[in-house]
Amino acid sequence: MKDFLSESPREECGIMGIFAPNEDVARMAFFGLFALQHRGQEAAGIAVSDGQSMSLHKDTGLVSNVFTAMNLSKLSGHYAIGHTRYSTTGSSSARNAQPYMIETMHGPLALGHNGNLVNSSELRDGLLRDGVGLSSSSDTEVMTMMLARANGETWDDRIRDCMRKWKGAYSLVILTRDCVYAIRDPWGFRPLSVGILPSGGSAAASETGALRTLGCEAIREVKPGEIVTLSNKALIVNQALKPMSPLALCVFEHIYFSRPDAVWDGRNVHHVRQRLGEELARENGFGPGFADVVIPVPDSSTPSAIGFSRATGIPYNDGFIKNRYVGRTFIEPTDSLRKRGVALKFNVINENVLNKRVVMIDDSIVRGNTTGPLIRLLRNAGAAEVHVVITCPPIKHPCFMGVDMGVYDDLIAHKRSIEEIRQLSGADSLYFLSLNGMMRAVGRKAGYCQACFTGEYPIDLDIMNAKTGFEQSMK
Repeated sequence: MKDFLSESPREECGIMGIFAPNEDVARMAFFGLFALQHRGQEAAGIAVSDGQSMSLHKDTGLVSNVFTAMNLSKLSGHYAIGHTRYSTTGSSSARNAQPYMIETMHGPLALGHNGNLVNSSELRDGLLRDGVGLSSSSDTEVMTMMLARANGETWDDRIRDCMRKWKGAYSLVILTRDCVYAIRDPWGFRPLSVGILPSGGSAAASETGALRTLGCEAIREVKPGEIVTLSNKALIVNQALKPMSPLALCVFEHIYFSRPDAVWDGRNVHHVRQRLGEELARENGFGPGFADVVIPVPDSSTPSAIGFSRATGIPYNDGFIKNRYVGRTFIEPTDSLRKRGVALKFNVINENVLNKRVVMIDDSIVRGNTTGPLIRLLRNAGAAEVHVVITCPPIKHPCFMGVDMGVYDDLIAHKRSIEEIRQLSGADSLYFLSLNGMMRAVGRKAGYCQACFTGEYPIDLDIMNAKTGFEQSMK
């Protein structure tokens, strides 16, 4: 089901890899994926190997819906990878659920992917010309088939061979008969970290919070271009490709995607978000007389509202109560409920905004679907004024590196000025954080992808390569 209340950029995917001898790795992967659920709610899967054979369970739906005690009990082994999905290349369907698992002449192989290859159409066409049959519209299947046919005596060699051909964003977990590999592209687009388990094994995950859920210690990020091997030969690190200069880490991990307890590029996400709010206040010279209360649009904007409040002296309070599950139901609302729009997802604490000048802080405005309705909810609750502040610059360009922000025509800021957006939304005033202010909050001047704001992509790409471009030939 499409989230009819969608506005923010869609989470990409969450990946998990575990080597844990004499442990229930399937259950460990399940709880790791649970901590990554925010990164994708369309499908989930876990593949497990016992050193001889490999088994897999995956389906569409939330992690808690896909897995039961019964189907987890059938996944036994020492090695596991897991995936929770939001579609980037390839539509939302059961055939695109991950991990992908196949048999090869080198033994069983499974792969889970977070990212998007910008040359996936070209690579797919090459496989089809060579007679390789494909069953899905996902670039992850392309990567899996390429690995099965790659040159090299070992899986490490074959992964290196493929990494030279893959162009774009990819953080991967790969499962073989007796090994788990964690791989990150040389640009460093998507996050991936590894840690040591209390049992003596090791794990990899998209976010550090998932590793801490499993009790991991000595956590560190997989460096761009690295292959990290998780096996009974201990943790082995190889630099397969030289990191790009400059790097192109996704700045939206700080703004929106990652959980606030995550560490991304050595920085705590919660603290960066607080600094985003502080920078907004400083850039615009806001003080205590500007408004009466600061409220966030939950949840990613909450730290920014705290920082904004601290910098301005304007009191912070909760204004919106969020129903976190309405956008994830498989039951379509009735027409009358659909007209209620964001009122299905948010309720206002009237007493906190009544007769007050409100600063509403949000992480971004992408399509512009919800900003106006949220403002109307506040006015209907009695707010005297509503001033909107956004913790990033206007999003004017789509992302082709694994984030669904829509196409150019979907982006409200692509052809509109800030004043035009303000008028459309009905805000009394509208402020965006500058590019320099955003990077000051992050604490770096370079090394991050800013293409959605600037249009300057770190990789040459074919913009006509649409998210579902594979699928026309499969209907």
